[in-house]
Amino acid sequence: MKAIISDVAPRDGLQSIGPFVPTSDKIAIVRAVYDAGVRRMEIGSFVSPRAVPQMADTAEVLRAALELPGLECTVLVPNRKGFELAAQSGAQRLGLFMSVTEAHNRANLNRTREESFADLAAIVAEARATGLAIRFNLSTAFHCPFEGVVPEAQALEWAGRAAQLDPEMEIALADTTGNASPAQVRAVFQAARDRWGDRFAFHGHDTYGMGVANVAAAWEAGVRVFDASAGGLGGCPFAPGATGNVATEDLVWMFHRMGVETGVDWQRLLAAADLAAAVPGGTPGGRMRGVPAARGGQKAA
Repeated sequence: MKAIISDVAPRDGLQSIGPFVPTSDKIAIVRAVYDAGVRRMEIGSFVSPRAVPQMADTAEVLRAALELPGLECTVLVPNRKGFELAAQSGAQRLGLFMSVTEAHNRANLNRTREESFADLAAIVAEARATGLAIRFNLSTAFHCPFEGVVPEAQALEWAGRAAQLDPEMEIALADTTGNASPAQVRAVFQAARDRWGDRFAFHGHDTYGMGVANVAAAWEAGVRVFDASAGGLGGCPFAPGATGNVATEDLVWMFHRMGVETGVDWQRLLAAADLAAAVPGGTPGGRMRGVPAARGGQKAA
């Protein structure tokens, strides 16, 4: 058994930080996470630098990441303009995104869900023709900061619409606010996998301290691809109160304790997590960096 971890610290981990993080520091985080054994990363996003100034240097960070052998680089794309930039960037996977709830989609993308979906559907068709790998990210699949708990049927409706665009496209369901429950996560993913197969990923946050439990629930439901952030950095600027992503080091410790392979070196990962957590202006999270026994060489399994 193997869990595939996609580290999102370079994008989701840094995007909400106010002071601009030097490009060299972003590249250093990418290299440190790679040195720990992570072979999939979300490097940045081709969004308006006015909307998300922290991502203005995505192209430069991506060029450095593409020099690392075996690393699959994902860049986030919100619309047609972003797709056109990303398609020429060299990234191996493009991450499209919209929200399950109308209120969050309007806050995050300034358009209706139907407008976003129409645009993204056309991009999926074009990307397929050019051979680019796509991930379709559905934010607020479990809880919305504006609309509350998302009904399972609503999450599945949008998962199904995304699934119909491409029979093999990866679809990520995101707990954007970190307010999902393990039972909810398990039920949604079990239903989604029963209907549309083994193509789902989980993007979790740890705002309410349930991040690792929700990942375990998704694993039990058959999910094998998980987003996490070194040092627990992250948060959505358009989801008030949402804090960091589930910490990569917490996931790796849990999976190793469960006997699940990740391909990640524990001590090197701690070094990468420390580096990410030290970024000025960031709000790190996670638990394992603060456990003396784990830092002192105790093994999870």
